[in-house]
Amino acid sequence: MATTPLTPDPDQHAAKMARIKAAKDRLYASKTVEKGLLMVHTGTGKGKSTAAWGLAMRCLGHGLPIGVVQFVKGRRIPGERLLLERFPDLVTLKVMGEGFTWETQDRARDLAAARAAWAEALRMLTDPHLHLVILDELNIVLRYDLLPLDEVLAGLAARRNGLHVVVTGRNARPELIEAADLVTEMRLVKHPFRAGVKGQLGVEF
Repeated sequence: MATTPLTPDPDQHAAKMARIKAAKDRLYASKTVEKGLLMVHTGTGKGKSTAAWGLAMRCLGHGLPIGVVQFVKGRRIPGERLLLERFPDLVTLKVMGEGFTWETQDRARDLAAARAAWAEALRMLTDPHLHLVILDELNIVLRYDLLPLDEVLAGLAARRNGLHVVVTGRNARPELIEAADLVTEMRLVKHPFRAGVKGQLGVEF
């Protein structure tokens, strides 16, 4: 059976790469729209909030101000919060969560926490100075009907022109997925928790 040589003819390789580059250049030249993106990170796999923190680091690297509202998390101090707090001139951070609903076991308290967090989010969505807003675990809040979906969709749609927004959490509502510009679904393939490994510092929090 014939095999492809590991070291192809240099002239053939150069010609092939030139064709690929020309096609890529045409593709990129056709992309001219610049807009604030609504991005959704969802799915059963690990990495939804982690991906959002990657975007935060990218913005901070460019000196771009960001806003963060954490809707559910709050009982434990994760590493990303400790890092973001080192950039007070660039980061507006609101930790509004009191734990997952099965931890509080108090729906009235969950509703109040979600409402307060959404009020902070609405302020950020109209802030003229922010480049990116991360609404961490907002999908969980919507899943448990702690905020009206229509109200949230309207608030996101009315965000300041040019503002990028990331929404994280499992079970993103179909209406939010439809409204988003970018949706990434993290699929669970394997997780150490199922083998009895607890959440660990620097990995889960």
